[in-house]
Amino acid sequence: MAPDVLEPLPFVPLLPEELLRKHHIFEPQDHRFRSAARLMQSMWRQDRELPIGSYMVDGKRKKLGSRISPAAAKSGGNFMAPAIAALVRRELAYREPAAMIDEGRLYANLLSSMPLAFNVFGLLKLDLAFASRVLGELFQDLAGAQVRAVLFEHSPGRGNPVLTGDHSAFDVLLRYETPTGRRGFVAIEVKYSESCQEPVPVIRPRYDDLAEVSGLFVEPRKQALRTNPYQQLFREHLLAQTMLMRGDADEARFVVISPQLNTLVAAAIAGYQAELKPAGEDQVGFAGITLEDTIVALAMAGEEQYAARLYRRYCDFQLVDGELNLFWAGDGPIGTASDPAAVTAAGPLKLLPGGRA
Repeated sequence: MAPDVLEPLPFVPLLPEELLRKHHIFEPQDHRFRSAARLMQSMWRQDRELPIGSYMVDGKRKKLGSRISPAAAKSGGNFMAPAIAALVRRELAYREPAAMIDEGRLYANLLSSMPLAFNVFGLLKLDLAFASRVLGELFQDLAGAQVRAVLFEHSPGRGNPVLTGDHSAFDVLLRYETPTGRRGFVAIEVKYSESCQEPVPVIRPRYDDLAEVSGLFVEPRKQALRTNPYQQLFREHLLAQTMLMRGDADEARFVVISPQLNTLVAAAIAGYQAELKPAGEDQVGFAGITLEDTIVALAMAGEEQYAARLYRRYCDFQLVDGELNLFWAGDGPIGTASDPAAVTAAGPLKLLPGGRA
């Protein structure tokens, strides 16, 4: 018998191959979290009756449940609101020169962190007053600060030798001004199903110099900082530090946002933090924030219904547990996670303090 109150999952389940195949999402290279996240995105697609997408493998087209068809992609099916789909079109048209944006992944890949970044931060771009409230919810010391700009896939100067000399960029950057007039920014890297084991780019010699002068690291020459799982955090942290050093802002912080149950990213964040000295006033601080807490911040800032939808799509792994139970029971068709018995619609509300809805 199912319990009256579902306890938070300690980690995502290992899913049977047969279940994954029935959803057209069996990908042998997937790690545990990505497999569960892929199933959840496939279920989200089915609930909204979005046509399944595909990709080429060995010269043949293969269905993939975590993608949507070209027609559904073109209509903005990967985005949580029509206003965000419209924002994405405009952001692509006015992207920064040399910005690296894979439009296919952005529009059609439900699992990608690229659309996630727009789905989470798109409303902030459209309403800077709302963005300011979210900023204060995320960082108590920034309550009262006013967000002046929300930038996507942002670099202050790709290839600029004064900075890092490469094409590193932030998924999102929030520029703000405090009540005392201090200018600041929050540079954000968004992770969803990644493992922090992605291909490593060439780490330029410029990073050696920056690591030394920045004062950020316990051992600035340590090779581990330049390899996975830390190298991307190392590069982006130093990019933010060079912005601060050249006077782009008076204060700054670099944060990574990822799901609580993505233990691979959580381990990378914790390990990287252990390589850092305490940040001084002239240095960029670093922190990891869960995607769940970010969604709660949107709810607390006034977008409760939208936050609940975000949580259900990206974070409510009780849906995966429900689908797994249906598979074991053998008494329900695949894709019925929208059944009230299998859904914890109140999931995100339980995260809010004081029981506030």
